[in-house]
Amino acid sequence: MNMTSKQRVQNALNHSTPDRIPVDFGATSVTGIHCKVVEALRQHYGLDPHPVRVIEPFQMLGEIEEDLQEIMGIDCVPVFGRKDMFDIDETQLHEQVTPWGQKVMIASGIDLTTDKEGDVYIYAGGDRSYPPSAIMPSGCYFINATERQEYVDDEAITPEDNLEEFGPVSDEDLQYYKKTVEQAAATGKAVVASFGGTALGDIAFVPGMGLKNPKGIRNVAEWYMSTAMRRDYVQTVFEKQTDIAIANYQRLWDTVGEKVDVVFTCGTDFGTQDSQFCSLDTFRELWLPHYKRMNDWIHQHTTWKVFKHTCGAILPILPGLVEAGFDIINPVQINAKDMDPVVLKKEYGSQVTFWGGGIDTQRILPNATPEEVRSHVLQECEILGKDGGFIFNAVHNIQANAPVGNVVAMIETLRELRNQ
Repeated sequence: MNMTSKQRVQNALNHSTPDRIPVDFGATSVTGIHCKVVEALRQHYGLDPHPVRVIEPFQMLGEIEEDLQEIMGIDCVPVFGRKDMFDIDETQLHEQVTPWGQKVMIASGIDLTTDKEGDVYIYAGGDRSYPPSAIMPSGCYFINATERQEYVDDEAITPEDNLEEFGPVSDEDLQYYKKTVEQAAATGKAVVASFGGTALGDIAFVPGMGLKNPKGIRNVAEWYMSTAMRRDYVQTVFEKQTDIAIANYQRLWDTVGEKVDVVFTCGTDFGTQDSQFCSLDTFRELWLPHYKRMNDWIHQHTTWKVFKHTCGAILPILPGLVEAGFDIINPVQINAKDMDPVVLKKEYGSQVTFWGGGIDTQRILPNATPEEVRSHVLQECEILGKDGGFIFNAVHNIQANAPVGNVVAMIETLRELRNQ
């Protein structure tokens, strides 16, 4: 029986075997493709040539339009917020030329013109009367936060300083989500919604790139130290943020309901290439209770499946993520220490869905031959795709330096595999 894309994804999420392995590229900010590669793919497949829209400017991810989705066999579609992480309106676009010479459509509040050093600066809310909140350094293909940490006075800081960017979802945003979710659901594909505001301590958000004058702890190293030195402070931030998140989820569920299949809640990384960012005790004390409270609410009051992103060597923390109630783990970094897909599938394949791990983007995709890419993709699909519980995606976003021939080899291998 041929399934619809939505049925295929739901089958996999429920650990049944779908008619073929579901595929996602572009449904989240961690399962996308760099705009440079999206343009190269459009050229390779002879699709209508026009500037690629940048749908996530921090990592310069490109929109995968319906014609390319069809070729790639994509089963998932995204729902993003009205504003990006720089608090810039994504509904207003203009054409720009990137520092590497590519014409793109990007939010009107972003100017890709370089300064004399070749750098591009981004401003919170597009407001140039404040210092820049982010930079694309010369020769770089994505954006980094700028350092705007003030002196941290432990007598003066309050958890509210680190909660400034979190608040009740507005009526305007609810209407925007209602419209975009209905459009996404009409495609017949699985709808993956990134409502925002739920990532507890995600280091990409700590610097507050959407704030013109951020207060509190906004330095990456200072934040990591604070999880040990100021644990009560961080606990209070997480507790209040979770309160806000659950209240927002209630309003969002009332607005969009079961038309959404998956919610991307958190992108906090717990793994490095060969270790973890925190001890198991710290994870269980600082994160687990808040994750569990949020996920329990979602499971008790909605039909949504919960998507958790964390890079790296997370095998020791996986039992805690399962206990916290996450349905989906991404990116499944199979090249990190102890992240053997055979072990992951055997030990956790019935408890969580692996969303990613279909191709190694560190070693294989940029460096292998197309034949090696094909063999690698077939192997990963055989291991991770057994008995459902697998959505094909790469290990994190496909980067600008990925040879288009290897990306095409991945796509063609999937097409061959899915037509069997």
